Amino acid sequence: MKRILVICGAGASSSFLVHWMRVRITARGLDATVSAGSAADVSSSPAERMSPSDVILVASHLGPSLEGIAVRAGGMPVRLLPVVTFDAAGADIALDLAFSPAQQAQPARHTTPGNPR
Repeated sequence: MKRILVICGAGASSSFLVHWMRVRITARGLDATVSAGSAADVSSSPAERMSPSDVILVASHLGPSLEGIAVRAGGMPVRLLPVVTFDAAGADIALDLAFSPAQQAQPARHTTPGNPR
């Protein structure tokens, strides 16, 4: 069973996305669980909050914090979500990312215009 954690700034938008991901997990017959969290959850008690997860999906607006989140994840795959809508289509994008092959699981580098890394 794939255990997915979705984090965003305050936990609200991730909760909406998680709802739709659960709907799509059932519809697609996937063996997965998904939960929502906030950046504060990850910062305050990263080991307890992230350890039951196989992959951590980070909301696009937390891109600048991605490397720090990846460090606190202690080697768990951390993936930056693209900007998605909080509906079935966005949930499918998130699930496809969560189930993508391990070689693509390396923490993404966030870039800003004029500041590529």
